[in-house]
Amino acid sequence: MLINTMQPQRTAVLLIGFQNDYFAADGILYNVIEESSRATKVLENTVELVRCLLATPVLLIATPIFFTPNYQELIEPVGILKTIKDVGAFQVGSKGSQMIDELLPFRSNILEVPGKRGFNAFINTNLEEILQEKEITHVVLAGAVTSICIDSTGRSAHEKGYQVIVLSDCTSARTVFEQEFYHTHVFPLYADTINHTELLQRLTIA
Repeated sequence: MLINTMQPQRTAVLLIGFQNDYFAADGILYNVIEESSRATKVLENTVELVRCLLATPVLLIATPIFFTPNYQELIEPVGILKTIKDVGAFQVGSKGSQMIDELLPFRSNILEVPGKRGFNAFINTNLEEILQEKEITHVVLAGAVTSICIDSTGRSAHEKGYQVIVLSDCTSARTVFEQEFYHTHVFPLYADTINHTELLQRLTIA
């Protein structure tokens, strides 16, 4: 498979949703992914991954989601976006919208790409322009929520011609079942699903 020819300088890791409202114990939506996060040890594994990648040419990108206090960006939202509005999550300037503490030590090494307002990190952002400028061929996905933002961004990346990798131990879903189902039955339809240790090995970093 092409993934085995991965080059660090042509690889980007997208860190999706690593914000306090999802991952901090007092986050508004913490309970949505708490079970899966604990099962996959998503924070521990992601921090280890980022630490190992710091001295490499791999491009680290965070794509946070946040809204104005009145959520004027959301027009008649449904599903999880309606829930976000109803509970007041990811308000710009709030603690909940900020990057999780675990990743703050690496913030200067992570390129933040703002503008995400929905599921797909390519929509309303300049993410694709950055990937093209850096001549990226492989897009690696980590974060939350597996069945929503990870899947939506992954499908879009695939359709744009990138080789897509989804990290099984650096992503978090609403339930353990959902996490396993997507990595077993959904992602393999358009991506490769491996853990972060396998990724480091394929990048010849570990």
